[in-house]
Amino acid sequence: MSSARVLYHMVRADFLERVRRYSFLLTLAASLFLGYTVATEKVWIVVGDGYRGVYNSAWIGAVMAVTCSTFLSLIGFYVVKNSVQRDTETRVGQILAATPMRKSFYTLAKTVSNFAVLASMVLILMVSAVLMFLLRSEQHGFSLWKLWSPFLLLALPAMAVTAAIAVLFETLPVLNGGAGNVAYFFVWASGLALSIQLGVADPAGLQLLFSSARAALLPIDSSHQFSFALTVGGQRAVRTFPWNGFAWNLAAVRGRGMWVAVAVGMSLVASLFFHRFDPSRGAWKRRQKMAKAVERAESVARTSTMAAAMQLTPLAKTRGSLRFFELVLSELRLMLKGQRWWWNAGAMAIIIGSLASPIADSRGGWLVAAWIWPVLVWSQMGSRDVRCNTEALIFSCEHSLQRQLPALCAAGVVVTALTGSGTGIRLLFIRDWNGLLAWMAAAFFIPSLALALGVWSGGSKAFEALYSVWWYIGPLHHVRGMDFAGTTAVSSTPTVYLIGAGALILSAYIGRRARLGYA
Repeated sequence: MSSARVLYHMVRADFLERVRRYSFLLTLAASLFLGYTVATEKVWIVVGDGYRGVYNSAWIGAVMAVTCSTFLSLIGFYVVKNSVQRDTETRVGQILAATPMRKSFYTLAKTVSNFAVLASMVLILMVSAVLMFLLRSEQHGFSLWKLWSPFLLLALPAMAVTAAIAVLFETLPVLNGGAGNVAYFFVWASGLALSIQLGVADPAGLQLLFSSARAALLPIDSSHQFSFALTVGGQRAVRTFPWNGFAWNLAAVRGRGMWVAVAVGMSLVASLFFHRFDPSRGAWKRRQKMAKAVERAESVARTSTMAAAMQLTPLAKTRGSLRFFELVLSELRLMLKGQRWWWNAGAMAIIIGSLASPIADSRGGWLVAAWIWPVLVWSQMGSRDVRCNTEALIFSCEHSLQRQLPALCAAGVVVTALTGSGTGIRLLFIRDWNGLLAWMAAAFFIPSLALALGVWSGGSKAFEALYSVWWYIGPLHHVRGMDFAGTTAVSSTPTVYLIGAGALILSAYIGRRARLGYA
């Protein structure tokens, strides 16, 4: 069988497996909502002093394509970053490792399959762009090339880069887990900010649109500020100017093709770190040892069951205390188990820094750091039993729903309170009751969010992605309504987050109850 045919079948099988998931449907719905936000002018591209392009085929296509390539390059990473891990968990990797397939061929195939998934989302937005033109067009004359060329030459290369980064992160030893999920958001945000501030080329095509729009606006208003902003519900454009699209000359097309070459290069670099499912390498070795231990235990259990007559005794009803605090302590030990010395040292440094700094710095700086440091500890809440395959053991215990779930939530609150304890003590000493209420609301909200997302998604990625973005927008930039930590008195909304914490705990209870099979 030729290499092209093998590549096609690998990509096709991987793509079909993903599109049959509910997560794929949710992502498509999110893509449609992204197009809706542009159509309803919730997302703006503002050029100069409050200018936007006239809504014609060129501007509508460019705005939607740039918005697509910008936000899907973030969301899409978390959608596709699991292809290598899935082959490891399903042991398909062992079959592939026995074939003469090269490592570079495998990582390239995974990059192409990731790209196929992301490209399908771009296709949905291309169709919605036609609908937006019919609804929002301010000029007569329809050009399908001007409407769709930004998607083909801006969004698709950006999706190729995102697909390759996902494979690269999965093959790197440190970034293949939760740390990579959190780190990617900061890589994405930093790259976006640097491209805008320094004026360098970017995969999303923001600089290309800026330079083209600036050239079209300069003859109309030479006094305008050469600024460019992609805003969500922020500054609104109040003036328009005609823009007839990109000049897709050879240099521009070559510049966009460069990003495709970068994506191919990253997939080849990923092959250098790819372990080829070698059982003697790192995490794979640990998973294999764990799987063999489970198999041996199951074999012993089956042997003893066959050798002895099975006699079941009635389950004894417990009396007295539910030993709730012992359960909380056990959950806390499981959450903190395996943390390295540097993690504990970092948490202690944050607490000391919070106590020693002025209250403004403690609340607006150290607390922000305190409530991103344990993100990988929180993210295991609600999904650890799925990952460790202990659901049957936990769910078979008496009153597991009423006991284990509250104990897990309480352990998460303890972790949150401990890491932010320096600021909490400072607020208590100065009797800042509003600030203390905001601190307590966040201490309940963060683990509640982790628990609910872990129960419903069955994994840690949803919390790691959503919380990183939320933390960046809210506490780090003090955005009112999004600042769950209450880093300033103005941005603090503790009542909302206390109610939200209660709703999330109820949601986790409902999700866990459904997993137990209750009606």
